[in-house]
Amino acid sequence: MTDAAIAPEFPASLEWLNLTDPLRMAQLRGKVCALAFVNLASAWSQQRLADLGHLRARHRERLNVVAVHVPRFDAERESRRASKRVHRQQLEFPVAHDPDWVLWQHYGIEAWPTVVLIDGEGRVRERIVGEGGIRELDARVNALTAELTPYPVSVEPIRMRRSGEPPLPLQFPVGLALSGNFLYVADSGHHRVLECDTSGRVLRQFGSGSPGFIDGPMELAAFTRPHGLYVERDVLYVADTGNHAVRRIELRSGDISTLCGAGRPGITAEGALTDPRAVALDQPRDIVLAGDRLYIACAGDNRIWRLDLGRSTIELLAGSGKLAVMDGSGSMASFAEPVSLACVQQTLYVCDASGSAVRSVHTRTGAVSTLVGQDPWQFGRVDGPRTDARMQHPQALALEPDAPVLWIADAGNDSLRRLRLGGGELTSFELPQRLHAPGGLAVGSDAVWIADTDAHAVLRLDPVSGAVRHVPIGE
Repeated sequence: MTDAAIAPEFPASLEWLNLTDPLRMAQLRGKVCALAFVNLASAWSQQRLADLGHLRARHRERLNVVAVHVPRFDAERESRRASKRVHRQQLEFPVAHDPDWVLWQHYGIEAWPTVVLIDGEGRVRERIVGEGGIRELDARVNALTAELTPYPVSVEPIRMRRSGEPPLPLQFPVGLALSGNFLYVADSGHHRVLECDTSGRVLRQFGSGSPGFIDGPMELAAFTRPHGLYVERDVLYVADTGNHAVRRIELRSGDISTLCGAGRPGITAEGALTDPRAVALDQPRDIVLAGDRLYIACAGDNRIWRLDLGRSTIELLAGSGKLAVMDGSGSMASFAEPVSLACVQQTLYVCDASGSAVRSVHTRTGAVSTLVGQDPWQFGRVDGPRTDARMQHPQALALEPDAPVLWIADAGNDSLRRLRLGGGELTSFELPQRLHAPGGLAVGSDAVWIADTDAHAVLRLDPVSGAVRHVPIGE
């Protein structure tokens, strides 16, 4: 297919996740269309979809946005998972599921995300590969909208299906943190952080519950899709992913402030933190504190950053920015969407989601080693020695406090795994029930707490008996 060719029709094999009827190209005529080929679980794709949402609001009468989800992992071929992603990201434009890569091949797409721009006459005009910036995309959309000529309104309007998640106390919980008898939950779908007792009773809510980037008292402040949590004494640190920021909650007062983050993605500049909101981050997913140094896993730029709280500086610990599973020191190493961290002594453990890998980083030298995993296209569910073991799109890890064991939320396999450190094997922990894309873990002295993300629930596992019970948070 060449540019300026008529855009291929949507094939019948597509499953439209949020439309009442299948979409046809004729329904898009008269407006510019941004047709985005994405993977809904990819950090880069999620940012591109957010960009397109902003442009759609700006050019509403002149721009259609259509997304096509193409799976990377076997588990993503299930339309149920794809629907959950649509609801989680609150996408308000048509989204199709292309499990067999049919439309991807019709358009000759080679990478996620790729945006194909189609003019008002239905001709393919441009394609933009990669996350890029919103300004370039906006300029190209502007150029095409300037060419639009009056066109009769389609007799077949696009009808969205108004379905979503049920109104439950939690919506897509992810990060968990334990401190004594308190359990902290990142209730990402409700844009808030909850303080609970271990029975599930909600004691306090941090954040108004509406998306925003506001510091101040806990009832007035705002988060946007908070993710990872880390608690240390009277401070709770929050990876505020939707705001591309790291936030700090003073637990005594409930006041919320911004440690760093500009509210939008950008290139992180190393150096002094003279103005916290002038420091750009790109989708921070998790944080962990070691001494006075806060380590930040950014899935958007595939890097691990170190924020020195004592000196008020930020510097790169490791990561080239390239999406890959590559060992080395500092910027010579590469990560594939780091999403979760755990630290003991001078070793930082990293959950590499798109690499289906667990990595370690020496906090002093920045040397990166791969414990489990091969590359972004090697995944599965295999127990055994590290060289043979396989996971699928893991989302969280946590250290057992009294043993050299890492617990891993293997989200693509809806399972819980254990990695014995010091050369041990990867094993599956058999549960009495299936998990649903678990996205958060916390391990205490007598229990493992699991954020069963797509089930909108938190579970408590007794690792001795294997018993699992639902924690009725806010019920």
